[in-house]
Amino acid sequence: MVAISNRTKVKVKTAKYRSKSSTKWLQRQLNDPYVKKAHEMGYRSRATFKIIEIDEKFHLFKYGFKVADIGSAPGGWSEVAVKKVGKGNVASIDILDMKPIDGVHFKQVDFNLDEAKEFLFDALKGKADVVISDIAPNTTGNQVVDHLQIMALVEQAYYFAIDVLKTGGSFVAKVRQGGTEASLLSEMKKHFSSVKHFKPQSSRKESAETYVIAQGFKD
Repeated sequence: MVAISNRTKVKVKTAKYRSKSSTKWLQRQLNDPYVKKAHEMGYRSRATFKIIEIDEKFHLFKYGFKVADIGSAPGGWSEVAVKKVGKGNVASIDILDMKPIDGVHFKQVDFNLDEAKEFLFDALKGKADVVISDIAPNTTGNQVVDHLQIMALVEQAYYFAIDVLKTGGSFVAKVRQGGTEASLLSEMKKHFSSVKHFKPQSSRKESAETYVIAQGFKD
């Protein structure tokens, strides 16, 4: 794992046209060691360290594996995956645009549409060994609403995954603390030999996010 060190904290004053919440977010960004390290190493986002940690623990990627990245923008997870599995073996999908990554196929499309799966099968020349998803909805501040929205996305990503995964494949998705909903967790356990939750060290301590890692897909 990449060594991360804390430095002297930067204080940000509330500017005339900046809200207190924006100032708080900016100060957190400026003082986040993972944001600084991502910038120093040329990574697209601090989220890059999360998939690095997940892969180190669960050994998701092998050279030659086919990987589908759902909700890929800005591309932090895709750039890690392509280094692990080789150029041409990663297909990324997002409703937002994403700057090109060498060796990564990308399409700006809603992954719930049929054309998303068609793109994936065409780009990877078949099904995927791994489906990864760091997708999350815009937060509202209402914990109940935010939880329902992210779980809806996780469920959609899960059903996408079981349609495109090879036997023995893996699925990784962001959820919220408390884990995956019982009904969805039960469904996952029917289709995967191992289903676990994991919170990377690079996830902010105050964040409610965690990840579900399902491995050994049973078609």
